[in-house]
Amino acid sequence: MMKEVEIEKALTYMEPGPLVLVTTFDGQRNNVMTISWTMAIDFAQHITLTTGPWNHSFSTLLAERECVVCIPPAAMLKTAVRIGMVSGTEVDKFSEFGLKALPARTVKAPLVDGCIACLECKVTDYIDRYGFIILKVTRVVENPGCTDRRIIHAKGDGTFTADGESFNCRELMLEKLPPGL
Repeated sequence: MMKEVEIEKALTYMEPGPLVLVTTFDGQRNNVMTISWTMAIDFAQHITLTTGPWNHSFSTLLAERECVVCIPPAAMLKTAVRIGMVSGTEVDKFSEFGLKALPARTVKAPLVDGCIACLECKVTDYIDRYGFIILKVTRVVENPGCTDRRIIHAKGDGTFTADGESFNCRELMLEKLPPGL
């Protein structure tokens, strides 16, 4: 039997994923923020994240029109949460959290060492009404040395899940998948 619950719980079932670390460079200093509202929007390497002027990195994202979206493993969850609890206006987050910045190739913002993968991105659009920043991925790097491959998903209520078991349904979907995927 189904049971009705508070409408606020809707997002705990629909929360996009994965939780990511978004790095920016404002011309003087690297910064990183934690974002849990992310998603792919097409097969042409466009993704979106939701943020706004309440985040220090927001103005840099719009001014510099680039960033790196890094996917931390579950082992980095507490660090990722702590990164999201402080502002880059007050703290050098790379120093504070012992993050190692690695050079990117297509943007000035850095990669974060220890992440599962990092996506170098250019901002292509901003939809103010919803705080959607549309990104075009320009380069993807994967960390084969990262043994924890569990991707973190926020549930929207301060709790998280991490991917565990995988299911391969490629054969069923081959006619829908774009070449090279």
